[in-house]
Amino acid sequence: MDGVVIPKTKKEFNDADRKAIKKNFCAKKILVCGIGPDEYNRISACQSVKKTWEALQTDRKGTTQVKQSKIDMLTTEYELFRMKGDEFIQDMHTRFTSIINELHSLGESIPRNMLVRNILSILPNSWESKVNAIAEAKDL
Repeated sequence: MDGVVIPKTKKEFNDADRKAIKKNFCAKKILVCGIGPDEYNRISACQSVKKTWEALQTDRKGTTQVKQSKIDMLTTEYELFRMKGDEFIQDMHTRFTSIINELHSLGESIPRNMLVRNILSILPNSWESKVNAIAEAKDL
């Protein structure tokens, strides 16, 4: 019978057990309130907060290999980023910010001055005077 855990009955719970159960319930409730129905279906069978948290982490970030693949893909997307010919500056900035935010959420950050340089380098020729003014003002 090594390694077999026999759970206590409710009558056998002491104050420490009740306190731990209450903390587990409260923590799980907080996690559940912050997720959508699809995620809930994946974690609803988890008994402990630890198992719930691990399931959410795996679901959100994937395994280490998946995470690294996402980082590699997003880094390539960042490095090859270009403004589309018919794209408004706001739309281009939204796409760029989305890539940067995803990288950041995976633990990768790019220094702000590198981000500014990249944005300035991809703007079309019609923005050249503004790019020069910004570069000179910020000593890029």
